[in-house]
Amino acid sequence: MRPHTLISTLLLVSLITSNVNAQITERQRPEEWSKLVYGGRFMDRFLPMPVQGELTSDTWGADNVKPRYTDNGIEDSQWSYWGGNSLFGPDGKYHLFVCRWREDSRKGHGEWPNSIVVHAVADMPTGLYKVKDIVGKGHNPEIFQLKDGRYVIYVIDAYYIADSMDGPWEKGQFEFDPRDRRIIEGLSNLSFARREDGSFLMVCRGGGIWFSKTGISPYNQVTDKRVYPAVAGNFEDPVVWRTPVQYHMIVNDWRGRIAYYLRSKDGVNWKVEPGEAYMPGISRYEDGTVVEWFKYERIKILQDKDGRAMQADFAVIDVLKGQDKGGDNHSSKHICIPLTVGRILTILDTEPISAETKTIRLKIAAEGGFNPHTDIDFDSLRFGASEVVNFGAGSKVQKTEQSGDDLIVIFDGAGNGITDDNFVAKLVGKTSGGKLLFGYARLPWVKYLEPALSPRAPKINKKDDGFTIAVEVQNFGQVPSEPADIKILNSTNNQVEEIASGKFAALKPFEKTTVELACGKIFEAGTAYNLKVIIDSNTQYPVILERRVTAMP
Repeated sequence: MRPHTLISTLLLVSLITSNVNAQITERQRPEEWSKLVYGGRFMDRFLPMPVQGELTSDTWGADNVKPRYTDNGIEDSQWSYWGGNSLFGPDGKYHLFVCRWREDSRKGHGEWPNSIVVHAVADMPTGLYKVKDIVGKGHNPEIFQLKDGRYVIYVIDAYYIADSMDGPWEKGQFEFDPRDRRIIEGLSNLSFARREDGSFLMVCRGGGIWFSKTGISPYNQVTDKRVYPAVAGNFEDPVVWRTPVQYHMIVNDWRGRIAYYLRSKDGVNWKVEPGEAYMPGISRYEDGTVVEWFKYERIKILQDKDGRAMQADFAVIDVLKGQDKGGDNHSSKHICIPLTVGRILTILDTEPISAETKTIRLKIAAEGGFNPHTDIDFDSLRFGASEVVNFGAGSKVQKTEQSGDDLIVIFDGAGNGITDDNFVAKLVGKTSGGKLLFGYARLPWVKYLEPALSPRAPKINKKDDGFTIAVEVQNFGQVPSEPADIKILNSTNNQVEEIASGKFAALKPFEKTTVELACGKIFEAGTAYNLKVIIDSNTQYPVILERRVTAMP
């Protein structure tokens, strides 16, 4: 067990024992997680925080968060800070949008519904951030930039928009169309990722996936169940981001104080990675100082110029939220923890990799502060499917070749583990200095931009000669679809039968059509039926939507 993991586990046990009313549930980890190698879980990417300012105990907080360097992120004795994220601005500074409320408020932490969003600026990504101006009322802010250059700050139940991060900010209201799907746990704690064409993916607190053509145009729900891990958990605070390789998501189980990491090719279908994404015990400084924040919530990701995750920001609190009273010695703040960035990788082979592949050629790019010729422990490298690499298996290095400043590594193809279920390959190892080295590479034969055909609930309409079933279908992908098949199944009486089928034409991105299928005199007006819509095409996984529908009179 890693030292900081042991510290966190002991602290957790102590807190459970001493406070039976604490909102904590110890989650049992899967046995396989004990077999993960270093770099196999997202949490391994957390780096020590830089030493900034002076180490002090003359500040607020329980003993578990003192002494600390208060210049990380943003905090002060007058305000409790919560959530927020930062962007690198055109002025060369880092701009943080975070919410806060008066620490001496009568309700203590319970004052959060009256929080306001402030704009703070720093020269370094880890702070110290200093408040520059006020945006307006709101909670759980997340800032993102539209394709047209404008900035949007999401807050619960609203958004602010401006041409510049300096404002002026105009308040607006998002429109949400659930498209005949259940909204999973409400529309709060939203997170956004801009796609290649400038459209947006959004995930809501409950794990539903939504798409918007512009980022402020209506958001349309395309999933009817959560994409989170199929485990017990009190999930909230998802964060989603896109890199040049894939989509990423982290979601927090706040009661279990454990977070999970997921990856996706298209933002709709997600793979859960093993191991903790984060948990208490990740705050340590370069000089060895450890700060045991009680809870980590509202994770946000700062991306570098190449789109890689370079820093994780959190809202942290020193005690249970209910124990943070107005005017006491407890509070919350915004912290910034650097991350190990993934290396820039390119698979040079064009033929699909399989169990029979003899060798794999991988180019590792040189970049500032990293020389692949001298900075890699080649014996430690493993390459292939994350399912094997995360556990220490995978392809091993045969030899290397120089490609200018870059390096081509030739791996023995044996044991790569890559199947049709993989859309990227993973590299895990160590630098020549013993630090974590990792990265993901796209598989050249995989199509990453695909249609995303999605139906609404069918409608049963009575006609003179019987009934028809009408289904609205929309393409939420970034490329046109091909003509596709659609069929309707009826399972009302515990017997599944196909009652209608047909085809519909290709659809452009965000274009929609209504498919009407004749089905004869098989329904009774006013009666409800269990119908299943299945859309099948050559360009995406089959899409299935089941709904109970009443035949119209």
